[in-house]
Amino acid sequence: MVNKNKKIVVGMSGGIDSSVSLLLLKKQGFDPIGLSLKYAVWKDKRNLLRENVCCSPESFRIAKEICQKLNVPHFIVDVSEEFEKKVINYFISELKDNKTPNPCVICNRYLKFKKLFEWAKEHNIKYVATGHYTRIRKNPKTKKYELLRAKDKNKDQTYSLSFLPQKWLKNIIFPVGDYLKEEIYKIALREGFDFFLKRKQSQDFCFVAGKSLYYFLEAKIGKNPGLIMDTENNILGKHKGLHFYTIGQRKGIRLAGGPYFVVDFDISKNILKVSKDLDKLYQKKIFLSPYHFISRITPQNKIQVMAKVRYRQSLARATLIPIKENRLMAVFDIPQKAPTPGQFCVFWKGDVCLGGGVINNA
Repeated sequence: MVNKNKKIVVGMSGGIDSSVSLLLLKKQGFDPIGLSLKYAVWKDKRNLLRENVCCSPESFRIAKEICQKLNVPHFIVDVSEEFEKKVINYFISELKDNKTPNPCVICNRYLKFKKLFEWAKEHNIKYVATGHYTRIRKNPKTKKYELLRAKDKNKDQTYSLSFLPQKWLKNIIFPVGDYLKEEIYKIALREGFDFFLKRKQSQDFCFVAGKSLYYFLEAKIGKNPGLIMDTENNILGKHKGLHFYTIGQRKGIRLAGGPYFVVDFDISKNILKVSKDLDKLYQKKIFLSPYHFISRITPQNKIQVMAKVRYRQSLARATLIPIKENRLMAVFDIPQKAPTPGQFCVFWKGDVCLGGGVINNA
């Protein structure tokens, strides 16, 4: 634990977790400063983002009020231009390449924490905190800092933080990592932050609403119609563009006699492959490149881990095998549903998140 009475920059989203994080740090004797990052959003009347998504005027208002109540300075930093370059352009580029992006992993690694640390450095502040559900400890044997799963396994966010570098971990604090979500709500209620109990947390990306994603892709990438075929090459219909789909998708295919699931893309022929057979979605072996180990030490031999190929999936036993420079193979004991190029496979040893890799060939 960091010595008390230290200044610390707290990323303030306007949500309950970052707000309670600020409160906990204050009670622990830290001297916190609230910092809200203003991201770019898709400015279109069809973008139906909820007001409680981070970076909205409403979220900034709440963050400011929380800081005022706790007698903490609050600042807003506009990072929208870099957010568009690092996150939105990545998102569009991956979809153009018929991959399924994960903007949260990229944002945490290449924008959010980077900007928090840059602002902290400019103001001679060493430490940064956010409201993520995860924990950090220093391994006494290896002297390395480790990213651990949160106490609340249902809220654990190590998946989206798996690409954080070792050099940052020693200066990050995650105050809510040792709490259950229900405990955080109780703290908020006790401290007079009861309005959070009435707010539904947004599940949208921070720059485009899930319900508006089709229109976003139509505007940014356009349409590229092609055939929909089953795995026996029977023509079933037409699609509007492969970038509107992801492996395992069921909704939006709109074929009679379903449900059908997306099982593959024939990119060279612009064909969407679908099947009614869920078994065709399952794979045991996937390849990862690039990959990242938080310890900065890449295993030289195969290792046994627990891993998952999507944020919402359960952990499963797997073997990681280094096959050549910057490329890993993950072999699962039990086939996993819909490992998708562009998504992240993240791996753990016990509660320790070892790192992750980008799925590039299932």
